Amino acid sequence: MKRIIIVTILLVTAIIAAVYLAGSAYCASTAQYDRMLLPRISDYKIFAGEPVALIPGNGFQLYELSTGLFTDYAEKQRLIKLPASKTIVAVNDGLPHFPDSTILVKTFYYFNDKRNISKGKRLIETRLLVKYNGQWLAGTYVWNEAQTDAVLVSKGATTAVSWIDENANTRNITYRIPAPKDCASCHKSNNLLLPAGFKMRNLNRNVVRNNATLNQLQYLQNAGVLSPVDPAAFSSLPDWQNEKHTIPERVRAYLEMNCAHCHNDKGSCALSSVRFGWEIPLADTRIENKKYRIINLMTKGRMPRIGTTIVDAEALTLIKKYFQQ
Repeated sequence: MKRIIIVTILLVTAIIAAVYLAGSAYCASTAQYDRMLLPRISDYKIFAGEPVALIPGNGFQLYELSTGLFTDYAEKQRLIKLPASKTIVAVNDGLPHFPDSTILVKTFYYFNDKRNISKGKRLIETRLLVKYNGQWLAGTYVWNEAQTDAVLVSKGATTAVSWIDENANTRNITYRIPAPKDCASCHKSNNLLLPAGFKMRNLNRNVVRNNATLNQLQYLQNAGVLSPVDPAAFSSLPDWQNEKHTIPERVRAYLEMNCAHCHNDKGSCALSSVRFGWEIPLADTRIENKKYRIINLMTKGRMPRIGTTIVDAEALTLIKKYFQQ
């Protein structure tokens, strides 16, 4: 019996040590490459003209997601830039292969009055993912009051945000800007950073470019971003807010983008029994088994875990309706 106890203690100690060392290795590798990030967003020449206009320049290309991550109702602009003569290569419905020096840009902002966007907007933060020597580096840049530039920060922060929503309600929140280390909560897979939203199924949708509507995968090919593919070969993640889709489809799409990046076999919630990936059959997700916990955590504003301070009321209503069916 004593031998069994000793062996058990040694085994548990080894597991804890492995987890700690893996985390330490992740932090060390992140710190090693942090110096590769430029100090100001203007150093990347992302925007043409005044930054607040959000006009892409310098080879940055716009892309859109069918369903995105909820972040306190913030608007988001997403851009990608690849090194010259390089393209991303699709391997399946999920993340494609990105060449080194790929830059992914996500700018968070609020319209002053969403009923009339001509009244301007306020840029809050821009997050970068930069691929260097096979690893992704994460940087958070906070915009100044003049909206002329954003500075790389090493710590999280909060800022008061006020706007008028589409229903003429004045909304006031304390927006939480995450620290770069917080990015790992959503972007970590097997102790390495990875993009979360840039999946082929989430890009496979129609977009409007130059006043013409076309499939986004075709547009990205035309722009020299994506290697040739047939869009029909990929599935399409629904827009969770589009009522033309069924409620189960909309809920699965929302959970895919707001929960699956953590709740997977390699994510930060790997030990949880529930899975939210779109590609997983419903019977294997345990979503139905955990419906009361899902509702409870969302009602308390505890999921998604990072980047939210208020409840996504519309999504919560939809998910409750789904579980009541």
